[in-house]
Amino acid sequence: EYSYNANILGDMSIEKERPELDRLKELGYEFDDARDVVDIFEKKVAKFAGCKYAVTTDCCSHGLFLSLKYVQRKMELVRGEVITIPRRTYISVPMQIEHADFTFDWEDLDWSGIYQLKPTRVWDSATRWTEGMYVGGDALQVISFQFKKRIPIGKGGIILTDDEEAYNMLKLMSYDGRDLPLAYDDPNHVKTLGYHMYMTPEDAARGIILMDMTPTINEDICDTTNYLDVEEIMKNIGY
Repeated sequence: EYSYNANILGDMSIEKERPELDRLKELGYEFDDARDVVDIFEKKVAKFAGCKYAVTTDCCSHGLFLSLKYVQRKMELVRGEVITIPRRTYISVPMQIEHADFTFDWEDLDWSGIYQLKPTRVWDSATRWTEGMYVGGDALQVISFQFKKRIPIGKGGIILTDDEEAYNMLKLMSYDGRDLPLAYDDPNHVKTLGYHMYMTPEDAARGIILMDMTPTINEDICDTTNYLDVEEIMKNIGY
């Protein structure tokens, strides 16, 4: 017989709860279920960026990974194919390419704020945050909310896209393949193979609060000159 395991702490005291959801209500945002806050944040970012949809993740690196696994599922690129990235970037990018079952190659590219993982429609946009930043063309454009970024949630990411099919599948993939509106004990609530890479409502609430405090037009915070040559680093660990 199935028995759902409830929170062992029961209803947590105010002292143990994170304050972001209450703060959001104080600011006039309305929601009944905490999970609705994630949807509010996704829609707010999508409107800001100039795209139709956005999918939150627990970090930018996992946003890149999920996007690569999605293009793999769509057979836009098959396992083992080469993805070309700038030689100077953050080290997790070639690592996520490897984790997603692709291989990587390098190019000398001067970039600022954003670059494409060629030849895919995935873009690393970790260091760009400005109104209308979506590149278009059904891109899967990934933003970072790490603590040194414009929206410093502390950890988190989001995938921007105009592709409704990609949005629906990435939502499932980011949360263990679960269709969250369905009850946990519904035998059909898991729709696909997924990953445990979702953003919590409290982090989404912090993102909303920070967005409302941040200018809408901003310069990129990083470019080629801010990164080491990761080709050498990857060689040092055997790749």
